[in-house]
Amino acid sequence: MDVSDLDRFDRAILAILAVEGRISVTELSQRIGLSKSPTQTRLKRLEHSGIITGYRAMIDPVRVQREHVAFVEVKLTDTREAALAAFNTAVQKVPEVEQCHMIAGAFDYLLKVRTADMTSYRAVLAERISSLPHVAQTSTYVAMEAVKDVAL
Repeated sequence: MDVSDLDRFDRAILAILAVEGRISVTELSQRIGLSKSPTQTRLKRLEHSGIITGYRAMIDPVRVQREHVAFVEVKLTDTREAALAAFNTAVQKVPEVEQCHMIAGAFDYLLKVRTADMTSYRAVLAERISSLPHVAQTSTYVAMEAVKDVAL
């Protein structure tokens, strides 16, 4: 199943679940204008096809002391496949790294790092990020405010 197979009901299901992941099937069916059984069938199809990959809780970063967000450009000393694989495996183990994207451009990776404050961030940068395999250089950009932050 791919995006071209999605009709207006499937798209409505996805739009609602992106905002309200815990909505009941009954409420979901009422909101999209189908009965419960076909809504449930569509939901299962979207899950089994891999379009819906899971459900998660949205956590307030302020309340769990992870409100400091920094974006880190990472340049590697080596960009051969083995070096990239080593970096990819190691970065998965750093809990403060919320996102990691390989970038085509002047640097190799862009990380989104979430910590309690600047002091915590500096420790993560020095002790964890800088010691990842093949890291040559980092540049940090501190977020002052999240203007838009939407999860798909």
